[in-house]
Amino acid sequence: MISVGRVAQLAATKQVVPSLLQPLIPPIAQKADKLIVQQQEIAKTHYSLSKRLLKNAVSASRSLAGTQQARCAHTDIRIPDFNEYRRAANKSSKKSEDSNLMEGRVFTYLLVGSGAIAAAYSGKALVHQFVSSMSASADVLAMAKVDIKLADIPEGKHVTFKWRGKPLFVRHRTAEEIEAEKSVNLAELRDPQHDDDRVQKPEWLVILGVCTHLGCVPIANAGDYGGYYCPCHGSHYDCSGRIRKGPAPLNLEVPFYEFADDETLVVG
Repeated sequence: MISVGRVAQLAATKQVVPSLLQPLIPPIAQKADKLIVQQQEIAKTHYSLSKRLLKNAVSASRSLAGTQQARCAHTDIRIPDFNEYRRAANKSSKKSEDSNLMEGRVFTYLLVGSGAIAAAYSGKALVHQFVSSMSASADVLAMAKVDIKLADIPEGKHVTFKWRGKPLFVRHRTAEEIEAEKSVNLAELRDPQHDDDRVQKPEWLVILGVCTHLGCVPIANAGDYGGYYCPCHGSHYDCSGRIRKGPAPLNLEVPFYEFADDETLVVG
């Protein structure tokens, strides 16, 4: 048997819990002027379906009589609304998801394409400006070509000009020098090259006065072969600018040139 104190304790802790089977307040029927039936909106998108899910924590309780209840806790918390940041086409649940997705793709492709075009033009302008900054200046372009009056160079003489910052040797060769250079055995040369391959006209030799060893400037009408001699390390060149003796590995360079007429030589 239950003691009197136990009964008093049970009576003091008794609480009334609403049940699904026995409501606390009996329903009262009221007569309405017009029956209003609210149609349930058909969910078609992920957003509308997510509205039907439980947003908050759920607590469950069970009474002694066997009834069960499910209650949503924290129902007074306001859920953030991002409708102001959404496109108008995505707010309507009546439109299909595919159409909304296609409209979003069109906008994204348009934005990406515009950005790519702008980036391409900006890159082109940047590269053009960078390449232009490395191009030759006006004074260098003015020295790109040099006109030489051949009448000022007598036969058997050598004249030095400045072309693109380098010494340019122009030699008016005699018939004896031409014959001697053509008769050289190519097997004896370190850098074999026939005299006809180094001149356009036999009487005119046009070469750069830069030694192929270490870039020194040779002396004209000197050396063992009567052509050019580099006193720095003892390289000897003949009257065709070919290396004949010394440490230089190659012949003197022949620049690009042409004869504008019988009296004018254009180098460059």
